[in-house]
Amino acid sequence: MTTPAPVFPANRHALYEEHSYSAAIRSGDLLFVSGQVGSREDGSPEPDFAVQVRRAFANLEATLAAAGCSFADLVDVTTFHTDPEAQFATIMEVKNEIFPKAPYPNWTAVGVTWLAGFDFEIKVIARIPEKA
Repeated sequence: MTTPAPVFPANRHALYEEHSYSAAIRSGDLLFVSGQVGSREDGSPEPDFAVQVRRAFANLEATLAAAGCSFADLVDVTTFHTDPEAQFATIMEVKNEIFPKAPYPNWTAVGVTWLAGFDFEIKVIARIPEKA
């Protein structure tokens, strides 16, 4: 049986300690990444929405890298949005920069009413590549 192991990015932000959770858990060849938000280093929300989305993806990228993964290794993506209709264009702009061509990961977007002061959150499952 595989023992799950926590994974943290090199410059982990204050939210992990403040709320007692791991950035990700490695279990076998899968990486389960907790919801990543567009936080500043002190854990506070980035007020500019476009920058907040970019920071969330940057935090996700750092967490993936800590486990030897990249965006290409994503298996499942779930995003949470406080105002999906108003935010859609901005999110799609950033998404299209990160995933410019097929194959695209599967994606589920969920509208929510509360994200602890944030307006966007992304959580993923990735397959950890085999080492050559």
